Amino acid sequence: MSISKQIAERPWILAVGVSLIVVIWMASGSIGSSGHVASTTLIVGSTAGPTRVQISAQRAERIIRYINVYGQTAPARTVEISSETEGRVVSVDAVRGRPLKKGAVILRLDLRDRKARLAQAEASVAEARTSYEAQLKLQSDGYVSATQIAETMSRLESARTELIRAKLDLEYMVVRAPFDGVLQEREVEIGDFVRAGDNVANFIDNTSIIVTGTIAERDAQFVQVGEIGRAKLATGQEITGRIRYISVVADQATRTFTVELEVPNPDGRLPAGVTAQMELPGGEALAHKISPSLLTLDADGVVGIKIVDDFDRVEFFPVEMAVSNQAGVWVTGLPESARIITLGQGYVAVGQTVESVYDQSDTALANSEAGTEQLQ
Repeated sequence: MSISKQIAERPWILAVGVSLIVVIWMASGSIGSSGHVASTTLIVGSTAGPTRVQISAQRAERIIRYINVYGQTAPARTVEISSETEGRVVSVDAVRGRPLKKGAVILRLDLRDRKARLAQAEASVAEARTSYEAQLKLQSDGYVSATQIAETMSRLESARTELIRAKLDLEYMVVRAPFDGVLQEREVEIGDFVRAGDNVANFIDNTSIIVTGTIAERDAQFVQVGEIGRAKLATGQEITGRIRYISVVADQATRTFTVELEVPNPDGRLPAGVTAQMELPGGEALAHKISPSLLTLDADGVVGIKIVDDFDRVEFFPVEMAVSNQAGVWVTGLPESARIITLGQGYVAVGQTVESVYDQSDTALANSEAGTEQLQ
């Protein structure tokens, strides 16, 4: 019987044959695909063995730790100048924003009868002194009692007091700069009438600038008055100064301590009222220099570094940045000697055993450790 006749009589044979061909074809495809996957897996690391990571053996360096503090600049001194007497403004001698020497005239008030009052006070003192001296002579002859002498002396002292007041009142008619500085604002103009206690000007001392910020309570113990700190202003200016003040009591709301950095500003070039980032020395610390790319986060979002222990198990250590500059980042929190994972840290988990391979720059160190193991 021919094959075509058998298929015609038994059509199920054709169906079975086609199915077998499809199964064999799919099986052959799976084998090829599996071989490709195995090849790819070998490149990353065999699933049968530990994952391979690159490490760098490092020892901590002793460095000066710096604490970053955000703050704001302010003049060394700011005062509100008030009038010591009453009167009408008759002249304004100072211009806002201009530097003034101590004693320079800011404005003048109308003298009115101040000079006449001074002359009257001087005459009263002269009269009282003459009377007192005359009674002293009479007392020696027994014509004046001690009580009369005391009364005359009291009148002389009262006259002297009034003379001092008259002199001061005359001086107060001229408002002067209290120290070397800059007239920031003037509150009055010519023709204004001022009374004793009225603010007439705002005066600042900008011969030095104070950068003020707050530090966390955990860092306050490391910052010392007199240490040299630095700051970068929002204007781009980089400055250096000395820590002049640290509060001894923390703010009740924020639990932070106020710190002030004093920076010389003899030419008035540094502006006040701008934001600044301070770097304050916080004592010595043992730190590792790393690339910022090695920093990673744990499940709780804590920043840290992955290392391997002596048994090639992965460990995670939270770290804090001690110094950051163009040369790199120094972090604290790692053991003094650490084998830091420099490649592959994103593919391994804490507690996992890995195959560690030293970075090429650590070849000499790796050979040294191998030699030590052989001696043991």
